[in-house]
Amino acid sequence: MASSTKPNACSPSRVFPPQGQWEKGHGRLEHRRLARVAVTPEEIGLCGCWQVIAVERESLDLTKPAEPAARELGCYTSSLALDQFDDNAIMDAIRGHWSGSENGTHYRRDVSLGEDACRTTERQGAAVLATLRNLAIGIYELEREAKRTTVDTFKSWFQQQTFSTVWPILQR
Repeated sequence: MASSTKPNACSPSRVFPPQGQWEKGHGRLEHRRLARVAVTPEEIGLCGCWQVIAVERESLDLTKPAEPAARELGCYTSSLALDQFDDNAIMDAIRGHWSGSENGTHYRRDVSLGEDACRTTERQGAAVLATLRNLAIGIYELEREAKRTTVDTFKSWFQQQTFSTVWPILQR
């Protein structure tokens, strides 16, 4: 039996366009390609979902050129219609989401609150600590929004707090 040279319908070369976005930073070269398809909420089974998005990321560590590029596939759903935004705007929205998570929440939780250094192994203890960290970040955001603090960073605000300063805030 002869083998077919026809590409697999599910291979990345068939799904993703050849062009994409290239970016160099953090010691690596990254290439991203996007594929989108319009769906209806009924056919996908998700209320309000109007498109499915796949992003192929290829990352080459420039500090280790002998290593092969790492590939990953991210899948997303959106309530936006396919024609509302072009591929570049969708890619920017996806990258902006992760940038906000990493630079906002993760930085606060790790650098200011030492979350990555925490060695709690009990599931309930980790959940309690995560809740307390979220509470601290939430209180700071509320205080900053209401202009009840002049401190411009969470870390500075957090270092000034004690139970006696936070308790009245919680009782409002």
